[in-house]
Amino acid sequence: MTLLDLLAVSPVLTIVLAAIMGLLVGSFLNVVIYRLPLMLQREWHGQCCEYLQLDAKKISSVQAVSEHKVFNLMKPDSHCPVCKKPVRPWQNIPVVSYLLLGGKCRECKTKIHWRYPVVELATAVLSAVVAWHFGATWSCVAALFFTWCLIAAMVIDIDHQLLPDNITLPLMWVGLILAVTPYGTGVSVTDAVIGAAAGYLSLWSIYQIFKLLTGREGMGYGDFKLLAAIGAWLGWQQLLTVVILSSMAGAILGIGMAMFAGRDKNIPMSFGPYLAIAGFVALIWGNMIADWYLNLAVGG
Repeated sequence: MTLLDLLAVSPVLTIVLAAIMGLLVGSFLNVVIYRLPLMLQREWHGQCCEYLQLDAKKISSVQAVSEHKVFNLMKPDSHCPVCKKPVRPWQNIPVVSYLLLGGKCRECKTKIHWRYPVVELATAVLSAVVAWHFGATWSCVAALFFTWCLIAAMVIDIDHQLLPDNITLPLMWVGLILAVTPYGTGVSVTDAVIGAAAGYLSLWSIYQIFKLLTGREGMGYGDFKLLAAIGAWLGWQQLLTVVILSSMAGAILGIGMAMFAGRDKNIPMSFGPYLAIAGFVALIWGNMIADWYLNLAVGG
């Protein structure tokens, strides 16, 4: 009897274990969210200096990384960015350590950003929802990976208006590969391939038309790749749902921020977070939404 067989006997245990795993993964996602953009900046900085034949040591635009010879998702070890003191294992327990430390560094009392425990909690909650929906199956494992990637991509895009190829492209290829196996989200190979192609080309076409009419870029190429990844995982049938949901969310939030927060409407907004949210909603409730809409249309 496998572990999945044991968990299938107790759905509650499956959900609880998924939530605990989500807390742990959420802690790692915080590392990815913070370090991956800096790693890319360091790489781009080096490439630019090499191309322009400049001394990279004399021109450093990535101060948070320049002090570390090795900077990746594993090294250096977790430490306070202000006092540089290492974070001990007991100080790195998801959510719990934040509460015990009062949201401050133990050594220098610098405030720890509230977003760290929020990402951990959100990952735990969404992981529990995935486990509730898919049960103790390989599809659940795949859907958890999909969800975690969406969370990382969403927060990075909020921070930097950047959807890294390091996340979107592997996510798309994994979705396509899983479609060949019985371990994916139940999408056929044909639907996955069409979904990836249609996801990319749909936003790319909108981008080209908008640029032709206005002379401005309405979105970035990362959005095309993220929707392609979502299409690979969910199939082309869910793309319309994802686009409508993400557009509605973006419009509502954009109008709300302009009216109540005084946000300049000329400042570009990241579209990736709305795609990520819509992608997760479609993963769990996409078929239900499609059935509701069809019944509404037929009934109307």
